[in-house]
Amino acid sequence: MSFRPNAFALLMFLINAPTAFANDSVAEVGIGGLSLTETEDISMDAEDLYVSQERVKVVYRFTNTSTSDIETLVAFPLPDLPQGEETDGYWLNYAKDLDFKTLVDGKPVALTLVQEAFVNGKNVSLRLAQLKIPAASGYPDLDVALNALTDGQKSALQKDGILSNDGSYHASWTVKSTVTRKQLFPAGKTIKVEHSYKPWAGGSVGGGLELPYRKEEWGQVQKKKYCIENSWYASFDTRIAKAKADSKEQYVPYNVVWLSYILSSGANWRGPIKDFRLVIDKGKSNSMVSFCGEGVKKISDTQFELRKKNFEPTSDINVLIVQFGPFE
Repeated sequence: MSFRPNAFALLMFLINAPTAFANDSVAEVGIGGLSLTETEDISMDAEDLYVSQERVKVVYRFTNTSTSDIETLVAFPLPDLPQGEETDGYWLNYAKDLDFKTLVDGKPVALTLVQEAFVNGKNVSLRLAQLKIPAASGYPDLDVALNALTDGQKSALQKDGILSNDGSYHASWTVKSTVTRKQLFPAGKTIKVEHSYKPWAGGSVGGGLELPYRKEEWGQVQKKKYCIENSWYASFDTRIAKAKADSKEQYVPYNVVWLSYILSSGANWRGPIKDFRLVIDKGKSNSMVSFCGEGVKKISDTQFELRKKNFEPTSDINVLIVQFGPFE
């Protein structure tokens, strides 16, 4: 297991489709869609973040340091997911599957899901809307919308990278989703905000962690991203070798889970996060985990805790979990 500075970890990645959740951040709706802004009047006094494959929970304490009430739009970015033939349909139950809930001082609040389409960083939602193409849709709704277009319209969208064509047309944009809410921050007072959601279970069967793959570019990227040390690889190799010997099989199945959490948006509040706590739960005691971090403590067979005072996040969190059988 390895821990290094400047990143921690957390939310399931779909296979070949990186996704991430993010910190609350003050937001505004302007031209081009939802954007995040900074605030000099509201401090984040505490953030307590817990992540497991079953549930992610985040508890914040915010204080309005000004002498006036502040009502603003607060945003919580959700995972990006590329549209396309391989992902058609995922968005249909997106919000429902996440089971996203927010409490403010213990009371549930109304949330709005904003979904926009982007291509190479450019918001193309308005263009799609003008053509009556939903930014977030799946089969068969997306096919119906595309089939209603003229050949000229399809060609123009393909030219701009919004559609791809491999004999039939497919969406090539990325859907960016954000949960938003109107929030009142009373003057001079502290409020408690709680988010919870069910992360998508994803990853891969096997993950290119064996020795031949480590020397390839993919392996080098993984090593850096998750701060995998040689001692961690040695432990992994020992586990695999023993499992092969015990089972007398040449292949030993294992699952790899990638998790990510956008932490840098927490820097948008006034000053640093005064009291930051992170708990990562790897699920099973026989699983292996690697992520970047400094001062991490193991607090149970499956949980790891990191605490920081006056914490100013400058990077995001990434975690690698390896799960060994038996699998149900």
